[in-house]
Amino acid sequence: MDLTTAIILLFVGSAVFLTGMKLMSSGLQKSTGRGVKLLFKKTQNSRLAGVGIGAAVTALIQSSAATAVMAVGFINAGVMTVFQGLSVILGAFLGTTITGVLVSLSSFSISTYLMLFSFVGVVMMFFNNKVIKNIGEIFAGLGILFFGLEALKQGFHYETITQFCSDMFEAVSFPPLLLLIGIIVTALVQSSSATTGIVIVMVGTGALSFEKGLYLAIGATIGTVITTILATIGGTANAKRTALLALFNRVAMGIVGTVVVWIAGPYISEFFISVFGKDNLPMALAVFTIVYNLVSLAIFLPLLKPFVKLGERLIKDKDQEKLKAALKFIDDKMLGQPSVAMMQVTKEIEHMAELARINLGLGYQMMMDLDLSKAEELSDREAQIDYINNAITEFLIALSPKVDKDDEALIGGYFHVINDIERIGDHGANFLGLATRMKEDGLAFSDTARGEFAGMMDLVDHMYSLAMEAFADHNRVDLEQLTALEEQSDMMKERLESAHYNRLKQQTCRVELSPFYSSLASELERVADHLTNIGYSFISPTGDDPGKRA
Repeated sequence: MDLTTAIILLFVGSAVFLTGMKLMSSGLQKSTGRGVKLLFKKTQNSRLAGVGIGAAVTALIQSSAATAVMAVGFINAGVMTVFQGLSVILGAFLGTTITGVLVSLSSFSISTYLMLFSFVGVVMMFFNNKVIKNIGEIFAGLGILFFGLEALKQGFHYETITQFCSDMFEAVSFPPLLLLIGIIVTALVQSSSATTGIVIVMVGTGALSFEKGLYLAIGATIGTVITTILATIGGTANAKRTALLALFNRVAMGIVGTVVVWIAGPYISEFFISVFGKDNLPMALAVFTIVYNLVSLAIFLPLLKPFVKLGERLIKDKDQEKLKAALKFIDDKMLGQPSVAMMQVTKEIEHMAELARINLGLGYQMMMDLDLSKAEELSDREAQIDYINNAITEFLIALSPKVDKDDEALIGGYFHVINDIERIGDHGANFLGLATRMKEDGLAFSDTARGEFAGMMDLVDHMYSLAMEAFADHNRVDLEQLTALEEQSDMMKERLESAHYNRLKQQTCRVELSPFYSSLASELERVADHLTNIGYSFISPTGDDPGKRA
């Protein structure tokens, strides 16, 4: 065999090896796709379960990159947390080492027979049955993979090439440089399995020393994270946190591993060679990658929760920060001063009520005008109302044990008040949904209907002012007016519905408008009920009018 043939074998062998890996991985993913998704949903919050599932899935589909991308997809969709996703990805790093073991089998005489899988697989791929075709793809990929490895081995057996590789790596024997080469090659081919596989072949043919192979293999574990990082582009903050922490894990362990091998390389090499023998260096290197990843897991897994918190500090959720900015008054630092904290809560509730009032008016106006230009503004404000509701709830829970008895009852009422305000905000959001459907269906209220609703909306708006005054000042005079207006709202709803049905009988109104007309009247009447509850909150913890229960 001449030099040209040997070089061709190296290039073709690499191409065939990568093609075999891709084909086998594709077949495995098709065969296990549904099962993989079910496994991912069972991660729960157990780090060991996540690692086990990540390792199992990667061993099945032969691609840590594919497992990591799926995990990122689940995180982006909000199905998995950073904790769960990171557990799965760490498991994937372990699971990918199975490819190294598979490649190391090429050093045994059995590898020649394993190439026959390519023939069996290709025959199976001609069947119409989908399951058989997928299994055939796996077999074909496996056989082609070993064929590529055999071609690589033949190329490296050429003495000139072996000597060239040996001299080249002798020139770049500086450990950090070898680590960098492993990172770059893996980042380019986007497969640590491919890089490790080629390194294993080179070690087995003598083109690369076992010790230098350790550095390249460690570098490959870092370069594989590039796929995870690329998958998070345009993703959520949680997905980016997961990728950052995965990169941190690989880089930190890569540095530690490089330092350890740099210091104790000869002893590590001697140990693995003594266990597996000089004739079985590929298997020795494959087992080293397994041990390396197991040690990495043992170090990093107990620290998973603190690192997740670190990720939250390093990468801020812009939407979350935006929502936090909606809080104007409450501050956990004031929990040590209950009287001040109670005043803060009162002010924050008033602020929340004002936001709900704006949305109520905006949603109502959208139903009247069918102008949806401020739909996003309403939705953003609704998210702020929900966030403030949760924040006040948590603040009140923390404050409850610290207040005196008089304020205990007030806090009980506050829980009901923020619930009523949150429901008012929901009504505003419901109006947006109704307006959207009306516009899509080409429907609009008549001038008569608008006039009728204007009167009811004015009444509700007046009730809003009275309710908040009663809430802030504990004004019983306002409550008397509030009760009278609430009774008017009930009667007004009945009059509006009666007038609407009369128009339907006279065929002066479109029947398609009935659901929208009734919904608007009913929701405005419910808003009146919520406002009454808010006004009476300082008298009754549940916020309703005690007289109504008598």
